[in-house]
Amino acid sequence: MNYIVLAIPVFLLLILLELVITRLQEKDYYRLTDSISDLGCGILQQLLEVFVKTALFAGYLLLYARYRLLELPSASLAVWLACFLGVDFLYYWFHRTSHEVNAFWAAHVVHHQSEEFNLAVALRQGAFQGTFSWIYYVPLAVLGFPPLMFLSVTSVNTLYQFWIHTRVIGRLGPLEWIFNTPSNHRVHHGRDPKYIDRNHGGTLIVWDRLFGTYQAEEEEPVYGITKPLASWNPVWANFHYWAELLASARRTRRLHDKIRIFLKPPGWQPAELGGFVPPLEVDRPHYRKFDTPLRGGRALYVFLHFAAVLAVSAALLHAQGRLPFPVLLGGAGFVLISLVALSALIERRPWAPALEAARLLAALLAAATFSWR
Repeated sequence: MNYIVLAIPVFLLLILLELVITRLQEKDYYRLTDSISDLGCGILQQLLEVFVKTALFAGYLLLYARYRLLELPSASLAVWLACFLGVDFLYYWFHRTSHEVNAFWAAHVVHHQSEEFNLAVALRQGAFQGTFSWIYYVPLAVLGFPPLMFLSVTSVNTLYQFWIHTRVIGRLGPLEWIFNTPSNHRVHHGRDPKYIDRNHGGTLIVWDRLFGTYQAEEEEPVYGITKPLASWNPVWANFHYWAELLASARRTRRLHDKIRIFLKPPGWQPAELGGFVPPLEVDRPHYRKFDTPLRGGRALYVFLHFAAVLAVSAALLHAQGRLPFPVLLGGAGFVLISLVALSALIERRPWAPALEAARLLAALLAAATFSWR
């Protein structure tokens, strides 16, 4: 059972509620273009998981079945608590290394690209992050934590992190010392030098306090990454940093430097490319967010078609176990093309109308085929 998929309606209702609250407060915390991009990235991540999650979870099952050291009872509250602490501790290290190793950052950077901070950003996830994050949880399988317990606890850990992506909630007093809160997580999404690579905890913030990565929120952060993505395309969002790393590797002459580019922290470069590039302070008075105005009929068209794509995606995710593989694959492909086409319309790419026409034709042909059957 995928608790994240089941929670999608709740996520969307809470996003709508936050939008209404911020509008009543006359605060512009949401932009249609940014939110469509955020949700598009989340859709891609969830659809990719349909095809790879079973294979990845099989690794946990295999290790648990063959190499577990202990027989831990599922009915024990102490075992559940230990599993929760183990998951949260290992998540901290997964999350921290995702910020400190370029190859891992390339998969995680998607979550940080938005220059906004709201509940929609919580759903902006890297499509390929799950292909390596499972490795961090191998110790839990070897120790003997039952697979269903592990799945349940990791789902709770993920669900918890949804609500902390908000600017509506201020500081929460003593809770700030123990739990990851909206204030603590706003710091994590900041691109200001003092906020970068801080507050990696999932549910608990105590790991950051123990290992020296904690930073309290002072002034409100400037959100996003040091080199803005400047695109609404969710596919490009998942590949742009890989493209930067590969370009740097091609410009480097020595093989060991080519390898180190992928293993060093973001900002690292060999001396021949100029050496380490530190993050710069944000020039707040002159800082402007990336924007492509979306108004009138074009805004309505993009919104309605994205809503349809979101509905198709939700249907695919809920019915994934009952659909034939070709139908599932074809549906996922259609969603991917739709997200690219709609982002191209938002960015007014010259090739956008042709791709959109092809997308609509494909949708009509698919509908006719299924109605004929």
